[in-house]
Amino acid sequence: MAVLLLVAGIMLLVIGAEGLVRGASEIATGLGISPLVVGLTVVALGTSAPEGAVSVGASLGGQPEMALGNVVGSNIFNVLLTLGLTALLTPLAVSARLVRLEVPLGIGAAVGVLLLAMDGTIGQGDGLVLVGGLVAYMILLLYEGCADPEADTNEQPGTEPSRAPRWGRNAGLVLGGLVLLVLGARWIVTGAVDLAQRIGVSELVIGLTIVAGGTSLPELAASVLAGIRGRRELAVGNVLGSNLLNLLAVLGLSALVAPSGVPAPASVLWFDLPVMIATAVACLPIFFTGQVVARWEGALFLGYYGAYMGFLFLAATQHDALPAFSTAMWTFAVPLTVLTLLGTSIREGWSECH
Repeated sequence: MAVLLLVAGIMLLVIGAEGLVRGASEIATGLGISPLVVGLTVVALGTSAPEGAVSVGASLGGQPEMALGNVVGSNIFNVLLTLGLTALLTPLAVSARLVRLEVPLGIGAAVGVLLLAMDGTIGQGDGLVLVGGLVAYMILLLYEGCADPEADTNEQPGTEPSRAPRWGRNAGLVLGGLVLLVLGARWIVTGAVDLAQRIGVSELVIGLTIVAGGTSLPELAASVLAGIRGRRELAVGNVLGSNLLNLLAVLGLSALVAPSGVPAPASVLWFDLPVMIATAVACLPIFFTGQVVARWEGALFLGYYGAYMGFLFLAATQHDALPAFSTAMWTFAVPLTVLTLLGTSIREGWSECH
């Protein structure tokens, strides 16, 4: 039964993502709003709905550790796996606006969550601060999108002008897509958690891995389909928008409804949250180099996601290979990546100056 739920959930996610991307893109054209803004708002809100449902439900159900694990794990999944896979399939053009605004905001929100969690709990007051940040961000997005609807568009050369949208059909596609995304994610999480509990995995690890992966599949499906269909603004904007919403809306609401707040264990404070911050920071030099996420950069992201999953598995099972694995990552893989990105950034800057 668990396997059937997983398979059926994946099918619903693919169908739902197709409807959501098509409907949202045409609505954006009809309203004169930049597709980038739609990706950062409508699509990001829709694909973050599973994280919100699972995290808030976990907080209300007395499992707040799963709520934090779901948010942190989902943000790592979105950058390393979703962006990585999408860029591997089709190089992604990155808007200058993302580099200027969304990436720094994402880094700031991630660092802010770490600071709020340093006392071991993200309390209700902290949740109110996060939700307040969400309101301010949404107002800024809508203001900029209406003030300059043509800004930051990166459509493919030769693309034909879109026809006048059919409002009823497109609204139905968006709403139907959201329903299928949420339902599909719920089935996936239910089946995956059932399988994980049978092998005795902790709630925090479940939240960081299986639940985070399951609730992030809408972002993966929507971004991959948007990239393939040439809606590359939606592909990148969806990921960055979803990550901001996960931190501000999902974690904020989870902290507000949890009677004692959301606990932040030491393992999350000193490993998982820093990894999440590192993935947000990594976007800045990668997006800066030519404002394109190249295929090799996508492969690099995928490799790091595999390494992160490997570390969680070794740590959960207390495997003897854990110390050697950690040493290899910190002394070889991470410095090599930093040097590669630094060299690419310097070369890009030199080319622009000459």
